[in-house]
Amino acid sequence: MFSGMTERIEALMKAVSPRAVICLGLAPGDEMIRLERSAANVLDFDIADNAGETLQGPVRQDGAPSLRSTLPLAGIERRIAARGIPVRGSDNAGRYLCNAVLYLALCAAAGRSPPPPCGFIHPPFAAGDVEEAPCVPLDRMIDAVRIAIATTLEECQSSRRSSVFSTLP
Repeated sequence: MFSGMTERIEALMKAVSPRAVICLGLAPGDEMIRLERSAANVLDFDIADNAGETLQGPVRQDGAPSLRSTLPLAGIERRIAARGIPVRGSDNAGRYLCNAVLYLALCAAAGRSPPPPCGFIHPPFAAGDVEEAPCVPLDRMIDAVRIAIATTLEECQSSRRSSVFSTLP
């Protein structure tokens, strides 16, 4: 549901103060896990959300045309693929709720100090969810998300060490 999404995301960021933000949303019909590279400042709902709204327009009136994920996507993709899990980068998070979540999460993360890395992963249906639909087994999707979390947190730790060392005399 789009209504109130900005406030819910900002409240969560404030309450949790995350080290990283990895959002998830279903990509029905896809055969692999998609790592979203960007979010567009566009709402273009083909179907109504849970509140019955079909929206067209910007995600944020005052927002940039698009925002880039700040997750270490190349490392995440490399490590997931190395485990034999189907994965690819994607330049289109859609124009529905997943795109809006990513866009608003990136805005909220940018407003934090320091800003946590933030991005979005689109897994497909799990095996058995829908007959004859492309899918990835649930245990493989869980592994992929765990890899994304570990890779992101390792990158955060590495960046923190680098910034500490760069300030030493």
